[in-house]
Amino acid sequence: MIEIKDLLVRFNNLLFSEEIKKSSIIEVIKQVVGVEIKSEDVKIKNNIIYLNIKPIYKNEIFLKQEQLFLALKDSLGKKTPEGIR
Repeated sequence: MIEIKDLLVRFNNLLFSEEIKKSSIIEVIKQVVGVEIKSEDVKIKNNIIYLNIKPIYKNEIFLKQEQLFLALKDSLGKKTPEGIR
């Protein structure tokens, strides 16, 4: 018989990978733009990054969006999000 903990390991791995992705995104934004973002201000839904930050910081991120995605592609590889909103 399959134990519940064996079934839930799959979901634990998914949550862990999302946290790694968030921390990579925060680190890349800090390196490229110089803006520190809290983990709770970043959400990833349907492979798109949603930022809940001040508009002045968002504008700076959008201006350097190409550099951000190049750095994200280096750190995340195939799991790089498609866009930022």
